[in-house]
Amino acid sequence: MILSIGSDLANIDRIRATLERFGDRFRARVFTEIELRKAARRADEAGTLAKRWAAKEACSKALGTGLAMGISWKDMGVSNLRSGQPVMHLTGWAADRLAAMTPPGHEAIVHVTLTDDHPWAQAFVVIEARPSA
Repeated sequence: MILSIGSDLANIDRIRATLERFGDRFRARVFTEIELRKAARRADEAGTLAKRWAAKEACSKALGTGLAMGISWKDMGVSNLRSGQPVMHLTGWAADRLAAMTPPGHEAIVHVTLTDDHPWAQAFVVIEARPSA
């Protein structure tokens, strides 16, 4: 069953300007090491990070908290499978919130999809609960 959804649209040029203004301080506050390594390998670092920014915003909306209720940017992170498929990882307060919203006898699965078309980066997150095996 679908528990919730979230979406976000981020402006790549805005993320690029923030990177130029705040640099490593911004990177360290918002992104996980895995996300930063991925972005460093890409020609368009800002585009890669903008998609991950959007994924974190979308995930916080799907969790029903937004970013104002104690959730940390780094409690949500995106990695990629070998196929390229993005995967959302939750830790800390985000993982606690996910556990609290998951019905007994179910496991939660967080689906994420990312896309970009300059100057926009977009993410959708769907949180699904499947009966435990």
